Amino acid sequence: QVQLVESGGGLVQPGGSLRLSCVGSGFTFSRYDMSWYRQAPGKERELVALIRTQFTTTGRITRYADSVKGRFTISRDDVRNSVYLDMNSVKPEDAAVYYCKAEQPPFGAIYWGQGTQATVSS
Repeated sequence: QVQLVESGGGLVQPGGSLRLSCVGSGFTFSRYDMSWYRQAPGKERELVALIRTQFTTTGRITRYADSVKGRFTISRDDVRNSVYLDMNSVKPEDAAVYYCKAEQPPFGAIYWGQGTQATVSS
C-alpha cells in the first residue's frame, strides 16, 4: 500500500522557520520526482518546490515557485525515503496546507499525501 505521510506543520511566527517532512512507503521512492504543493483557503493548490530523481554536476534538479525562492529549500534522502521542505523567513501568505507529491517520470504514477497545516501568526 502506497503511503505519503507529512509531518512538521504547526504554528510559526512571521520571520520564523519550519521544517516539513514527508516519508514515503509502498513504492520505489528513489525513482520518483518529489514535490511540495500548498493550498490556502479559497485558493487553488500550487507547486511550491520540486526535486527530481536526476543528478547534475551541481546536484539534484530543483525548481521553486517565485514566491518562495531564496527562502525555502527542498531536499531528499532516498535512504530514508524522505523529502523535506525547509521554510525560512516565513510570511503570513505562506500559511496553507502543505502536501507532498510523488510522481514517476515520465507520465507515471502520482501519489499524494494527506497534508500538514502550516499556520503563520504572531
